[in-house]
Amino acid sequence: MESTGSISIKDTIQAARKIVIKIGSNTLAKQDGTINYNFLTSMASSCASLMKQGKQIVIVSSGAQVGGLSTISGWARRKDTHYRQALCAIGQVELIDSWRKAFNEHGLHIGQLLLTRNDFENDHCSLNIRNTLFTLVDEGVIPIINENDSVSIEEFSIGDNDNLSALTAILWSADLLVLLSDIDGVYTDNPKTNPDAQIITSVPDVQELRKQIRIGDTNSFGTGGIETKLQAAEKTAEFGIPTILTNGSKKDIITRLADGSAQATLFLADQNCLRRFLSGSQA
Repeated sequence: MESTGSISIKDTIQAARKIVIKIGSNTLAKQDGTINYNFLTSMASSCASLMKQGKQIVIVSSGAQVGGLSTISGWARRKDTHYRQALCAIGQVELIDSWRKAFNEHGLHIGQLLLTRNDFENDHCSLNIRNTLFTLVDEGVIPIINENDSVSIEEFSIGDNDNLSALTAILWSADLLVLLSDIDGVYTDNPKTNPDAQIITSVPDVQELRKQIRIGDTNSFGTGGIETKLQAAEKTAEFGIPTILTNGSKKDIITRLADGSAQATLFLADQNCLRRFLSGSQA
């Protein structure tokens, strides 16, 4: 799993023009479960720097419930579905306003898209999403995407933002997906419980990887775990899009990925699958 030839994370980022960055709830939240505004400010600065280099950025941001708790902390213990969805409705306002303020410091505007699984399965909806994304980024606006948790039920739910970010990357024809989580990358075992666990720096085949690692449970604030990240990487690889998984809580993580100094796992794109897909679409 370690051999990538001449491919590196630094080279991958430098070559990518269209980048989707997914930010998990654990990355975005402080220990008390409220929004980490310093993180948002730092991330906006990193994205602004990438945009000055000619790159286009789309952000998939978790955190509606985190934003809700930042606004109405008294609802923290209410687990009823209706309260959870109402909390997300409140929190999404706080979340998007926080992103707006962070990017405004760099003279940049943001746009919000709240999506469900049905939006990707409906051809008209998916075309409209794609057109909106292209229009926003072409005008220098950063789309902030989240699942529409206030209306999503199991039938229409994507379930986690790892897969949402993969679907977004595919629909937008991105060059790279970056998953920011609370771990440095994929390990052979859970590094929090096994000190001998080793990070896997590159993955050419997700199915083979599953045979070699131990997959743990979901994390505290988020809805996904390592499995949803593998699912996301598997999806994007089939369309020729590499994926990077790294720890979003590390200082200046995007800058450190770009200069090659950050620990991370690089999931390589499957160029053969991409060629087969293009051949099929042209038949």
